[in-house]
Amino acid sequence: MSRILTLRDALREAMIEEMRRDDTVFLMGEEVAEYNGAYKVSKGMLDEFGPERVIDTPIAELGFAGIGVGAAMNGLRPIVEFMTWNFAVLAFDQIVNNAAKTLTQSAGEYRCPIVFRGPSGAAGQLAQQHSQTFESWMANVPGLKVISCIEPADAKGLLKSAIRDEDPICVMESEIMYGYKGDVPEGDDILVPIGKARIRREGTDVTIVSFNKMILEAEKAADELAKEGISAEVIDLRTIRPLDHQTIVTSVQKTNRLVVVDESWPFAGVSAEIAYEIQKYAFDYLDAPVTRVNSADTSLGYAPTFVEEFLPNASKVIKAVKEVLYKNA
Repeated sequence: MSRILTLRDALREAMIEEMRRDDTVFLMGEEVAEYNGAYKVSKGMLDEFGPERVIDTPIAELGFAGIGVGAAMNGLRPIVEFMTWNFAVLAFDQIVNNAAKTLTQSAGEYRCPIVFRGPSGAAGQLAQQHSQTFESWMANVPGLKVISCIEPADAKGLLKSAIRDEDPICVMESEIMYGYKGDVPEGDDILVPIGKARIRREGTDVTIVSFNKMILEAEKAADELAKEGISAEVIDLRTIRPLDHQTIVTSVQKTNRLVVVDESWPFAGVSAEIAYEIQKYAFDYLDAPVTRVNSADTSLGYAPTFVEEFLPNASKVIKAVKEVLYKNA
């Protein structure tokens, strides 16, 4: 049995179920309690769990991230919500220099089971300082795991797995997708494994790999391509680190072509890593160079026309697919 839930409700269910299951789990962040969360993800949680487990913090990301890291090292399981990962830049010292390195710096004596979560990526006309995509930033750091998805069932199961994990995990959501709906299985103990991609659509002519809200652009492109007789396989990474290379390699061995759709900037991003891995492990199966569809290599301006031009979209994906199929001539 399943229900239709929004991404917002799925994330809330994950946190509530884990807090009921384990009294060491708690939530902290700006406006998560009295205001029910900036995006209403934590709506009603203060009423059930009280102010000691749903904690409003000052506007001080470095400070409350540090409190979370210390709590995790001392036997608790914090969920630290950032109003946006753009604000989490202020807490990178705690995330990168402390949480990610706790296990190795302590020679295995201490773990840091903490979840940092909040929206990443563009969210309309929010301009340069509030529209950055952080998956590749965090995935570059050894010791961190990175989750990024918008499908409600996947998001719920992955967040539950993240809360139970012994390592620090960054969960990247999407501000404009909190209302996105999907089927979510009933049951309070359904987990999704970290590090396993999902094939959302099977195909034979080309593989399209993406994650977070860009997976919807990939699916739109696949729908349009099907009308022209082009069969696209669509893979949702769901987890950026650890990256499920094998699912992509297996798909490319079948389709012989790969397009990677990534909202982040092109230089040294997730798409670049995937392109490298495929040329290393599936080179003999490629009938065309791996092609990437990224955001423009510049900061995102405010004007709506600039936003449209900046971001990947279905038409850009279709163009890339036709390039690897040599159908543009």
